Amino acid sequence: MATAASPDDSSSEVTLRSLLALRDFRFFLSGRFLGTLASQILSVAVGWQIYEITKSPMALGFVGLAQFLPMFLLLLPAGDVADRVDRRLIASASYLLQAAAVAMLAAFTWAGVAEHAIWPFYLALVILGCARAFSGPATRAFVPLLVSTRQLPRGIAISSSSFLTATIVGPALGGFIYIGGPLAAYGTCFVFFLICAVAFFAIRTRHKQEPADPTLTTFGRVTAGVRFIRRKPIVLGAISLDLFAVLLGGAAALMPIFAADILHVGPQGLGILRSAPALGAVLINFMLIALPLHRHAGYAMFACVAIFGLATITFGLSENFALSFVALLIMGGSDMISVYVRSTLIPLATPPEMLGRVSAVDMVFITASNELGEFESGVMAGWLGTVPSVVVGGLGTIGVVAIWMWLFPDLRKVDRLLDVKPD
Repeated sequence: MATAASPDDSSSEVTLRSLLALRDFRFFLSGRFLGTLASQILSVAVGWQIYEITKSPMALGFVGLAQFLPMFLLLLPAGDVADRVDRRLIASASYLLQAAAVAMLAAFTWAGVAEHAIWPFYLALVILGCARAFSGPATRAFVPLLVSTRQLPRGIAISSSSFLTATIVGPALGGFIYIGGPLAAYGTCFVFFLICAVAFFAIRTRHKQEPADPTLTTFGRVTAGVRFIRRKPIVLGAISLDLFAVLLGGAAALMPIFAADILHVGPQGLGILRSAPALGAVLINFMLIALPLHRHAGYAMFACVAIFGLATITFGLSENFALSFVALLIMGGSDMISVYVRSTLIPLATPPEMLGRVSAVDMVFITASNELGEFESGVMAGWLGTVPSVVVGGLGTIGVVAIWMWLFPDLRKVDRLLDVKPD
């Protein structure tokens, strides 16, 4: 709970203007936007540089693995820290560490280290993964502190719009900045991460730091989020559905191969392709801001994940840049529904004092689906070939939808999101 409560909007309409009138919410949006923008520029630069050096799908897979392993190991402790330490300080420190990791990448590039060994780049990515492990739970637990419960669904949609806009602009911007070389991209990211750290530090709202339960061991406190989610089938079903759907259906790690060897569009085309899913997502998100999802939330989420799988198959089979772009656009738009439902459902179903730890568990699933998914995609592409691996992944996503609808009937039956309450 925040020490400076959000304005009471119980008798007023929740509008974009009323939310942007909140000073700390504006700082949060600015920080999240710049941090995401830097991360997207960085993903294009690192992916293209490493593939240009190695010409290896496995090398791209290790880019994801290097970031996943430290995040997987640190996220649960980071969630406990987020519930007990000032979240704005955690976020600021983590973005400063990300700036340091980017400086390492720039230094390795300037010194020509890649001509002799590629492992120093992976070391910098490991440090980046450590920083993101702490920034994730802290920043994801911010919105419920900055807005009221009634404002929360629209506040999450606006926060998602900030994130998605950066995800659209970032890759395309990264592709064009890369024309000046990787050092130009890394320098831009360094500056953005520094500004992001300042933005989070400027937030005045504090969350109520819960005293440690003397009956709980450190291990018990850290794993409390896992136990909570196991008791909430709709939360477990939502985050595990996203895990396996994106883990199997993710094609982001292989985009440098599609851009270079199948579509022949270069780093600028790669930037546009990486922007396409976010463009689709932000279009759907703007719709959700204007017309929030009022009914049949569970069925809508399952249907959209199935559409994500079909669009993944289309992207894998396409040899046309325009068709590939449209397929990625549909992938992003359909995935946005799942993200919206999950991001709204979790804070509504979670007591405030548990939100950091539950967000950390959610981040473990998201990290596994994204970074571990990149490693899985690289391995599968090495075994089966690039196109077959993407098609098989899309088919797997559709299969996961069918199984999860059977395993989690309560999630399937969720109707109005605002009816979800903590037990």
